Amino acid sequence: QVQLVESGGGLVQPGGSLRLSCKASGFTLDDYEIGWFRQAPGKEHEGVSCISGIDGSTLYADSVRGRFTISRDNAKNTVYLQMNSLKPEDTAVYYCAAGKFFRLVRGLYDYWGQGTQVTVSS
Repeated sequence: QVQLVESGGGLVQPGGSLRLSCKASGFTLDDYEIGWFRQAPGKEHEGVSCISGIDGSTLYADSVRGRFTISRDNAKNTVYLQMNSLKPEDTAVYYCAAGKFFRLVRGLYDYWGQGTQVTVSS
């Protein structure tokens, strides 16, 4: 069955970097758009970035553009989110999701991982 497993979260100081991984199984990356979303305590889910399964096009939220980079390794069936220049407001649980639409809209994604915690604090 379709499964997504995130890893790579942790505690990092402001200005630091982390790389999140999203390992997919039960399908290949060519078949779906993969998105990263995050949810901070008391806030709604926020779309962070997504990558097209068709041509590798990418999309970023304004809040992370220029600091985060999404990429994929088809051989490993894994999508990555490189996060640089992290800020305290980036603190959240980060989820990857698979869907059929190249949009940062939560409701358009069919499959979700369990999430990984990212905490940015000194």
